[in-house]
Amino acid sequence: MNTEKSERADFYQPSKELLPHPPSLVQARKYSRGRVFRKFLVLGSFTLIIFLFYKAHSISCFVGLKKDKKYSESYDSYIKRIEEGYLAIPSTDSALAASRDYATHPHLAGAVEDFQDAKDILALFQSEFGIPTPATEPIYPAGSPESRKATLSTSSKLSKPAAWVDVYYPVMNTGNADGMVVELLGESDQPIWKADLLEDGDPRDETAAKHRNAVPPFHGFSAAGEAIGQLVYANYGTYDDYNKLVDAGVDLTGKIILARYGANFRGLKVQGAAERGAVGVLIYSDPRDDGSVTVENGYEPYPAGPARNPTSIQRGSVMYLSIYAGDSTTPGYPAYENATRVEATNIPNIPSLPLSWANAKLLFDEELGGVPEGTKLNGRVGSRKVRMVNDVEAKVTPIWNTMAAIPGHIKDEVVLLGCHRDAWVMGAADPTSGTVSLHEVVRGLGALYKRGWKPLRTIVIASWDAEEYGLIGSTEWGEDFADWIQEHVVSYVNVDVSVSGSRWHTSASPSLAHLIQRSAQDVPHPTDAQKTLWDAHFDVGPYEGPVDAEFARMWDAKTSNEPRIGPLGSGSDYTVFLQRLGVASSDQGFGNTPTDAPYHYHSIYDSQMWQEVYADPGFHKHVAVAQNLGLLTLRLTDSIILPLNTTQYALELDSYVDTVIKSTYREEILPDLFPLRTAIAKLQDASFKLDEEKAAAEKALHKALKKV
Repeated sequence: MNTEKSERADFYQPSKELLPHPPSLVQARKYSRGRVFRKFLVLGSFTLIIFLFYKAHSISCFVGLKKDKKYSESYDSYIKRIEEGYLAIPSTDSALAASRDYATHPHLAGAVEDFQDAKDILALFQSEFGIPTPATEPIYPAGSPESRKATLSTSSKLSKPAAWVDVYYPVMNTGNADGMVVELLGESDQPIWKADLLEDGDPRDETAAKHRNAVPPFHGFSAAGEAIGQLVYANYGTYDDYNKLVDAGVDLTGKIILARYGANFRGLKVQGAAERGAVGVLIYSDPRDDGSVTVENGYEPYPAGPARNPTSIQRGSVMYLSIYAGDSTTPGYPAYENATRVEATNIPNIPSLPLSWANAKLLFDEELGGVPEGTKLNGRVGSRKVRMVNDVEAKVTPIWNTMAAIPGHIKDEVVLLGCHRDAWVMGAADPTSGTVSLHEVVRGLGALYKRGWKPLRTIVIASWDAEEYGLIGSTEWGEDFADWIQEHVVSYVNVDVSVSGSRWHTSASPSLAHLIQRSAQDVPHPTDAQKTLWDAHFDVGPYEGPVDAEFARMWDAKTSNEPRIGPLGSGSDYTVFLQRLGVASSDQGFGNTPTDAPYHYHSIYDSQMWQEVYADPGFHKHVAVAQNLGLLTLRLTDSIILPLNTTQYALELDSYVDTVIKSTYREEILPDLFPLRTAIAKLQDASFKLDEEKAAAEKALHKALKKV
């Protein structure tokens, strides 16, 4: 998950005194035609809502509300009881059982196990929402009339919950373990050392041992082929790291890059190397990025202790996500089975492979002067050649998005909730922890529905597939239903890695910041009854010890403004909804701190045992995330006024401009930003006025409801 942080840490608090505009900017006119239209639109909407509430009361469709003389309960009280009923449902026992179901077998996108999981999630939706099991499984090829109807009817004709599976057909690759090679060449280019490109599968972690060979360590969308060249260490392989090497006089043409994970997306490491003439890239996990919990600090490696297992290998996609996400052969349109396909332009043309620390350390020792000398960005070039072979096969592969819908009173306003299901191996943290939290949300919403609750707005729930390869399942669905999403979806609530460490974090569209903060303050802290989930922004892991200086600087820069709700970047399924379709989105979960047990990301050791022993003993964090996800969804769904804070969004735009200026190395290359600042100020002024009108209209609506 990659969440880019903004510079703004505070929240706008509405008050009678409007905040001043930035200096020297012309204020918008005090009165405008737009204000009259907005007031008409808001009041018209509330008239419709009053009618819906009257209809709802008359047929007693709200839980526990009856139209008689004893009825004096306000809508707010009703909502409070609904929320309390929901919060009581997610449980640690249920979450643990679900995790043991989902995280004890591999489920690579497109694999047989992945398809079975898709059907298991379908059965969960059917069971919890009271959906009869049809004679024929509701599994529809994307683009078919059945698939189109399933989604489009949720905002119009659907009267009862429904669940189905959409099948898309992207091109994806898989690795062949027998054909993967990394070796050091001696005289006459004969191999003198060959890397073991498999993880050890320690029998003390039974599922890791059982499935150690299930998914070979490889990079999704990496280029097949052989590369031979001298080794050059490029630190994190960032833009600045590569430029420092070039500025130091290092010619990267024909070289093989050795880079460590972290600081940027792995695809950018490969892209940067290719653009500078390198022929191959090896990426490894460095214990310097594990904070305090290292073997050097006296901790035993997993599974004997909390430190990183030195043979663990991080798989992952190297797609160039910043160009476009989703199926690489159908950019901008859905990957139907019979889709017209084009040459991909967002995948590498040089091979890359992931390495364990055990193998990388040997390369440092043999070719780069050992550790720590070789781990300095000094431009040293290995004296011997390294040969690497990436054996992968790409083909059209079916993937399965499992979907469910609960129709609301206002059918054509939709709240979308989702988590991806596929993993590189077992994925107890990524994404099974998110799937487990979503599982508990489904149980909670299902319990409310069975008691008679019906949401004000329609809810659609998604278990996305092939996120790990490049956000494919969500992107293809977003491309398939782009017009419908922009017309009907009011917000997208995402969860990915629900639990991999101690500190709760969240990122979101600024318009959701206040709602997320209030929801987190209404959810109990997972382990401290005196605190709330919001307080978990400060939580740290249980271990101690010194940390690498460069890592410490990066961590301090990353966390200096917390607790806060930063803006979303990319790297998970919210991307298509936020970045392409303009839907307000959010993401959350418990992540690592320097004093947590290192997270074996995309390794066989992202396992159920590691999750139970180190990430979340007792599964209290899984439940806390589930409670907050559900509460956030309910408040988006059942709030009379859609709780999107346009003023917070407008105010944060100024901070984004400030960030652009600060990040520019020469200010004179920037365009004139005065017109942009002026436009932002006008937007802020309009939003302040809208806040006043919404508050007045909501007050009038509550007054009217008392008479219903």
